[in-house]
Amino acid sequence: MRDRRAQRHRRAALGRALSGLYRPLAADDGRVAFWVRHVRMGVLVTELSALVGIGYALLAEGPAGGHVSLVVLAAAVALAAPAVLLLPLPAMMRDWRGPTLFYGWTLATVVVVVVATRLDGGAASPLDALLFLALTFMAAAYPPAGVVVMGSAVMAGYLFFIVLPGATTNGMFFLAVMGVFTIVCAMSSANSWAAHDRQSLLIRTQEVLASTDPLTGIPNRRLFLERLAAAVATAGRGRRTVVCLVDLDGFKAVNDTDGHAAGDALLVAVGAALGSAVRETDTVARLGGDEFAVLADVTGGSPPALLADRLRAAVALAGRRHRVTASVGLAEVEPGHDVEDLLHRADVAMYRAKSGGGDRVGVLDA
Repeated sequence: MRDRRAQRHRRAALGRALSGLYRPLAADDGRVAFWVRHVRMGVLVTELSALVGIGYALLAEGPAGGHVSLVVLAAAVALAAPAVLLLPLPAMMRDWRGPTLFYGWTLATVVVVVVATRLDGGAASPLDALLFLALTFMAAAYPPAGVVVMGSAVMAGYLFFIVLPGATTNGMFFLAVMGVFTIVCAMSSANSWAAHDRQSLLIRTQEVLASTDPLTGIPNRRLFLERLAAAVATAGRGRRTVVCLVDLDGFKAVNDTDGHAAGDALLVAVGAALGSAVRETDTVARLGGDEFAVLADVTGGSPPALLADRLRAAVALAGRRHRVTASVGLAEVEPGHDVEDLLHRADVAMYRAKSGGGDRVGVLDA
């Protein structure tokens, strides 16, 4: 039992670690565009670094001057880097391939810089400064856990292939500075991702507020019209959808007699009652005042008027204390309908029901 529990804990710890390393980069088009620009900038930085390396190899005095291997390595990097742009970057930024691209890119950069540094004489070469470019690029691309892991990989590569076995003061100092710089990059990454999370939360909150009725908590007119337009666009594809406009009968008397607080409470109760009369996939919205709307799919051979009558009965039950009922106008969504015309037909049907005494359903033929 303890062994199984320990295994579960290890699996959970591994899952948390992987989620920290493979955090999704983008969930919307704007964020995807951001990361694609970041990749392009990385390619540009790689190209410039490769050209600087070629210039250094050709012009520097000492063992690097005219070093053919160093020139060939830098030229290979300059030719290979643009191939990254041929990848399906927008799709990759939305799943695990995005982080994998950046991790692989960093590891490849570390290998190239370490090899170039060894070719140039080891810790005394200035080429190892290019590792700081890789660390800086990491801070802008990776989550904090990824920065720490990749920074540790950079330091390990430098330690084992450049500093050891003949460790020098210069090499150890460079390694210490790189460790501090990795910590700074991880802090920068943490701040960047935290700011992104706050911004994303703010945007989601604004979207919810923009599409939700503040009193009842159900969709408002804006969101209802968006969903109605989508229903019109998909009409006739194996779905039968209806629009019901629900206008309360006798609601003004509630405000006049019992006060606006009682009226608001009744509107909340009506919104909840309408929601309970349809499925979760249907839409109940408050259009304004005491007018509600329902967008619902009709299944099987059930007549749409039966749904409308169920809505009428739900309102009658919720408003029985105040003797408030509902007039319901019904219109069926069909291919080619105009949204405004569809709402007008439902509105005319609703006023027919109201002019007939209220607490009834009105249907207007197409």
